[in-house]
Amino acid sequence: MPTAKQDKLFDKILIANRGEIALRVQRACREMGIKTVVVHSEADRDAKYVRLADESVCIGPPPSSHSYLNIPAIISASEVTDAQAIHPGYGFLSENADFAEKVERSGFVFIGPRPDTIRLMGDKVSAKVAMTKAGVPCVPGSEGALPEDPKEVVRIARAVGYPVIIKAAGGGGGRGMRVVHTEAALLSAVTLTRGEAQAAFGNPTVYMEKFLTTPRHIEIQVLADEHKNAVWLGERDCSMQRRHQKIIEEAPAPGIPPRLLTRIGDRCAEACRKIGYRGAGTFEFLYQDDEFYFIEMNTRVQVEHPVTEATTGIDIVQQQIRIAAGQKLAFRQRDIVRKGHAIECRINAEDPYTFVPSPGRITSYHAPGGPGIRVDSHVYQNYVVPPYYDSMVGKVIAYGDTRDQAIARMRIALSEMVVEGIQTNIPLHQDLLIDESFVRGGTSIHYLEERLAKKKAAG
Repeated sequence: MPTAKQDKLFDKILIANRGEIALRVQRACREMGIKTVVVHSEADRDAKYVRLADESVCIGPPPSSHSYLNIPAIISASEVTDAQAIHPGYGFLSENADFAEKVERSGFVFIGPRPDTIRLMGDKVSAKVAMTKAGVPCVPGSEGALPEDPKEVVRIARAVGYPVIIKAAGGGGGRGMRVVHTEAALLSAVTLTRGEAQAAFGNPTVYMEKFLTTPRHIEIQVLADEHKNAVWLGERDCSMQRRHQKIIEEAPAPGIPPRLLTRIGDRCAEACRKIGYRGAGTFEFLYQDDEFYFIEMNTRVQVEHPVTEATTGIDIVQQQIRIAAGQKLAFRQRDIVRKGHAIECRINAEDPYTFVPSPGRITSYHAPGGPGIRVDSHVYQNYVVPPYYDSMVGKVIAYGDTRDQAIARMRIALSEMVVEGIQTNIPLHQDLLIDESFVRGGTSIHYLEERLAKKKAAG
């Protein structure tokens, strides 16, 4: 795979995040000869990436609203350390258009899309309109936001056909959505979702989509530069999820005809060119009956980006940095060759079956190894998992020449991994990796929740 010349792009980048993604960005920077500044809350003072950084700045107390979401504190940390660019990672402020705007107005480079693009794609209604114009297929539903007129809402639902799902325009992470199976339940569901959307996102706008009964969650990874070059790096299957939170991701997606993937991938790259996209991004689709339906675009690096890195050989985080520095992509679509199969298991500090978070001190820790195994984690022995943030403590990625080999390697890796002192979801992963349906491949997004419900009912 050709790479851009190894010139120094920025002298110093501030990483506005924490946990494994902060360490991941830091590693990319160090490899490129770029110095790093890490911001951290008081709770993360002893984190590995803080100790490894060239500079670190404490930006506030443990709650994220006072630290990792504190825009003035992050901007001032960039000013005092003379950083030139800010990498937002994922979560927190990564898809906050106001933050991206303030970063650029303050004279720093935001490593991500332009603020107006984040705004366009962050609102699910405007995103659907933009994608429809760009020729990307969307889930059948309301044309834009649902009107206030109850009769009109009923008419739209009848036209779409039950079941339908009511979604918040400003929602994400599985929040702000409600499935409706009958007309009798429709209007109260719309009212409730509007109220929730206003409370959670400050935006009461909701829209309606056909509720697909057995879809898979397939996403397309893209890279685009500001010179109108755009490529797609293959797809990922992220269907193994609960409460709309992904658990296992893999690339390529098992059992989808390559011609369908090429068609949708090319459309995504073309859509990037049409909307003037810049940076790394992910188009998320529901896939059912050989059809793709766009649901949203994530305008940032994804948690699951390593499975694409493993199958393409492209470092997505380094590409984000090169694009932000104004470089052209060093490869075209025809240069991208995918090899083998990769699976990622998200390791969370939680009860493996009830998902209750399990913060606390890790008394013993051993990371797995061996051929094709990558571990992205910021934890170590005696590390204290704080109660204030996301429960993910790491990711295990297994790569193999075939899907069967990747699964076998992942089973071995999980059996080697030791995380004591807290609960983790490793037992759930081990169960799933011997599950017949998972091994066969192609389960729907509802599979895990249905499996857990059966397990609970059986006692």
